[in-house]
Amino acid sequence: MSNVFPSRHPLVAHKLSRLRATGTPPVEFRKLTGELSSLLAYEATANLKTDSIDVTTPMGAATGATLNANIALAPVLRAGIGMVAGIHTLTPDAAVWHIGLKRDEHTLEPIEYYVNRPTDAAERTCLLLDPMLATGGSASAACSLLKSWGAEIIKYIGLIAAPEGVSRLQQDHPNVPIHVAGVDSHLNDIGFIVPGLGDAGDRQFST
Repeated sequence: MSNVFPSRHPLVAHKLSRLRATGTPPVEFRKLTGELSSLLAYEATANLKTDSIDVTTPMGAATGATLNANIALAPVLRAGIGMVAGIHTLTPDAAVWHIGLKRDEHTLEPIEYYVNRPTDAAERTCLLLDPMLATGGSASAACSLLKSWGAEIIKYIGLIAAPEGVSRLQQDHPNVPIHVAGVDSHLNDIGFIVPGLGDAGDRQFST
């Protein structure tokens, strides 16, 4: 579990509890998804590089810092879309690469249906956004796709993970750190995380 980073922040724990609750309506679910994504991205980007700069303050000179990293957000459609806006508040200049993957309900394996391939993947720190790390199939496929584009630095950010999904992603992509709000107990027989929060896409978009 050395590359798995479940958040220990009290705000994350509080918001995750609201997100799980069956009584949380879609409008609040979307709001909480954005807020949690922002908090998790804050933790995931703690090691981004900066350059020193000189800053003039009202009281004199100071040494400051400026970000020396190009960032890309790669949401896995459709549920990952709800994570973008919250992270964009922190990194408004980040590029967004959409990855369309859906899970075959019988085999639980990912099916690719849309991508928009960038030309500068090797130059960016890529934040892969997918709320639920369940079987790990979609996350692994998305990582393979990003690497095929030339991405060298990839960080997975999700809301909840199952041990099965963590193991799959670690096995297939051991160099990808996993940042989540929590790691749950297990997957059930239809591939849902237990206790989880249900279907993140359905709950966001009232479907």
